[in-house]
Amino acid sequence: MIDYELSPDIVATREQLHMLAEHAMRPIARDYDEREHEKPWDFINMTWQLSKNSGIGPGRENRDKTEPRPDAERNLRTCVAVEELSWGDAGLYLAMPGPGLGGAAVMAAGTPEQKERFLSRFKGEKAVWSAMAITEPGAGSDSAAIQTTAVRDGDHWVLNGTKIFCTSGLMAGDPSKSNGFIVVWATVDRSAGRAGIKSFIVNAGTPGMTIAKCEDKMGIRVSDTATLIFEDCRIPLDQILGSPEVPKTSEGFKGVMATFDATRPIVAASAIGVGRAALDFVREELKRQNIPIRYGTAVHKLTAIERDFMDMEANLQAARLLTWRAAWMMDRGQRNNLEASMAKAKAGLVVTQVTQKAVEILGPLGYSRELLLEKWMRDAKINDIFEGTQQINMMIIARRILGYSSKELS
Repeated sequence: MIDYELSPDIVATREQLHMLAEHAMRPIARDYDEREHEKPWDFINMTWQLSKNSGIGPGRENRDKTEPRPDAERNLRTCVAVEELSWGDAGLYLAMPGPGLGGAAVMAAGTPEQKERFLSRFKGEKAVWSAMAITEPGAGSDSAAIQTTAVRDGDHWVLNGTKIFCTSGLMAGDPSKSNGFIVVWATVDRSAGRAGIKSFIVNAGTPGMTIAKCEDKMGIRVSDTATLIFEDCRIPLDQILGSPEVPKTSEGFKGVMATFDATRPIVAASAIGVGRAALDFVREELKRQNIPIRYGTAVHKLTAIERDFMDMEANLQAARLLTWRAAWMMDRGQRNNLEASMAKAKAGLVVTQVTQKAVEILGPLGYSRELLLEKWMRDAKINDIFEGTQQINMMIIARRILGYSSKELS
């Protein structure tokens, strides 16, 4: 039987985080959007103390059925939590400390010893960030086209290359900010193509890693987005995640890509949170203006606003169900590559449409900087871009459903 009810534990988490979003995030959202690159340290330190023992974060897919599972709903719980935090403010959510995408990569591709070694730092008193560096100037979202190299030299790997648009790259890579780390994707053998791509842990302050700049952005402005340059950056041999062996098939690359199976539902959940914020605002404003939404009325009798509002609501709900399904599958050890891309593609598109329609419905009220609606429209677009663009995810979906190869779709 299909059950859409959340467990009492997750419902309680959602209610607690909604209070945090409403009372701690919304009041400062505009200020830190205006003051880009300035960090909300009071908020960061408060949320660090709240979050470090919360169990919120992407969990590794549990394919080993004999392994103990301390939280069987970790991925679903994380998606529900991220929706609430992003309802509060997506930029502040992304600026929060924690394992983040770098931690997700360690969970997806690291050995048990590496998980203990690299993730234990997130249990301390001081806030810590991690980040994941994939995108390059010449590769964009095509992970298989990565040009950054990792060459073995004695007891070290030597990394060379440039990474752009690295979320939290400053806070994770600068030792004056935190004892964090960056997960860097690089090729150990270009002739091997996708199979040669591996991920490496580069600790904050490692010589040879330079934080070149932080982007000035349209949205999520309180979250830093860094450019990182690696010039003869030497790291110990055991800081490669998983095996250094290059398989003859693309299986090794699939292991690296498993990171996205964990993180794409989380990005989708963030998109839904932003879209829900816009939808809730429109609902309240229509109510204030005594404009009803008549559910159950025949479609041909609805006003244009009613049809638009119901369409926005239905699309957000469809995106949420896809997202929860992808997280639910991962919690049960099921491969969710297709479902993770479906959730990300749907939610990324829906949030841009919903926020734009919300601004359109409310006109001057939506466009004014006095309110947050125009900010939510700016914040929304990134969800259709990072963690794989709309086009990349549609190609993955096409390959999985229709059986086309990468070459046939290129």
